[in-house]
This record gives sequence, C-alpha cells and structure tokens, in this order.
Amino acid sequence: MIEETIMEGPTVEEALDAALEEMGVQQDAIGYEVLSEPSSGFFGTNGKPARVRVWLKPGVLAAPVVDDEEIGEPELDEDTQPAPVTLTTPGDLPELTDEELDAISDAGAATIQAVMGFLGIECGVEEYEGDEGEIILDIVGDDLGLLIGRHGRTLDALQILVSAITNRRLDQRYPLVVDVSGYRHRRRLKLEDIARRAADRVARQHRAVQLRPMTSFERRVVHVVLRDDRRVRTESEGDEPRRMVVVHPK
Repeated sequence: MIEETIMEGPTVEEALDAALEEMGVQQDAIGYEVLSEPSSGFFGTNGKPARVRVWLKPGVLAAPVVDDEEIGEPELDEDTQPAPVTLTTPGDLPELTDEELDAISDAGAATIQAVMGFLGIECGVEEYEGDEGEIILDIVGDDLGLLIGRHGRTLDALQILVSAITNRRLDQRYPLVVDVSGYRHRRRLKLEDIARRAADRVARQHRAVQLRPMTSFERRVVHVVLRDDRRVRTESEGDEPRRMVVVHPK
C-alpha cells in the first residue's frame, strides 16, 4: 500500500493525476502539498516540472495492487503515437463566481493573444466551460497546425506556458485547457473509441488486451470511459514512458 508519494508533472494537475493513479485512490481520499510550481522557458524549453507531495487521509485504504501480466495482444492504434489529452483533476473545483471565472478566462485568452502576437500569428480565442468544470480556451484561425506540433507536443508546451503565466498573474490556480481548433476534443473522442473497442474485444475473446503506451491523462481517459463497463476492468502497467493500460475480462 502506498501511503505517501512525491510526483512530478508538467503541471500541478498532471502531477496530482499521476499520484492518484499510482496510489489507486480518488481525489477525496488524499491530502496534498504543492512543493514547487512548474516553470518553463519559451515554449517549455529548459523548464522544471511541478512537484507535489501526496498522502492518504487517515482511515483510507488504497486499492489492492494487481500483479503485472505478460500480454501478447497487439496494439489497437498502431499508426498513432501518444499525444497527451488534458483533463481536470478529479474532485471539487474551487467555488468561484461567474465574474471570477470570466476574469480567469479573459486573463488566459489575453496571455494567448500576447504569445500569438509575439509569433506574428493572427487568431481568435473561443472561451467555454468543459464537461468537468475546466475552462477551455480554443485558439481558432487559419493554418494553425504549427501550434499543435508533432503528436501535440507544441500544444502541450503552449498549455504549460499559458497556465503558468495566467496563474501567476492572478495568483490563483484553476484548470485551464488550451486547445487549437478542437484538436484535444477530437483526440479525447478517439481515445474513448479505442477504449470501447478494446473492451468489446476483451469481452469477445475473454483475454486481456494491452494498449500502446500512453501519458497519464490518456490513461485516465481510458480508465474513466470503462469504469462502469461490467464486462472488463482496467489496470495501468509498466514504467514511464512505456506505462500502458491493460484491459482485463472480469
């Protein structure tokens, strides 16, 4: 049983997410302390990750550890490399007024416009609320593929940069998701489809299916979409950066 851990990640939210997955518990079962905020150079170069210390609350038992299995199933999505999908940290978000949420959203959009101005890119920023309460800032315009980069890596760096600047400007941390023309949304839908197809395959063949290595947030998408499927259960196995989800029959 893991009762305490220190985890790093590109953002505080991702570090917490990784810690929750390692400990096998939900947000309401832990306490945590932010040891250091992330810092980054331009577009994430030479930056330092966020570090959090996470511990179990008294009386909480972690989920049992499941032994690794040698699974020989082929990957379901062989032509696509891992690209992080950003989700909010599970649990209660700060209770803010509409005016406070608008201020955070506007500050994030202003940060994006400042970065885009430096790059000489004309764009708009659409602001809306995600399914889990996060603020989504979707950059829209023409020929914005360079902001996504190979496998979404440039977008991930932009996410870190915008969140860090906005959080420091407001002295307040709230989940901000930076997207480009709905890329992250489409990626999440694809991951959900991969997860469901894997579950169908497991139920049909009565044997485990091993997915390709994924980021912590990608793995969480798979865990969440299959958690109510009575036919299967999911486990994360392996070590970073080759950690993956294995879907097992029940």
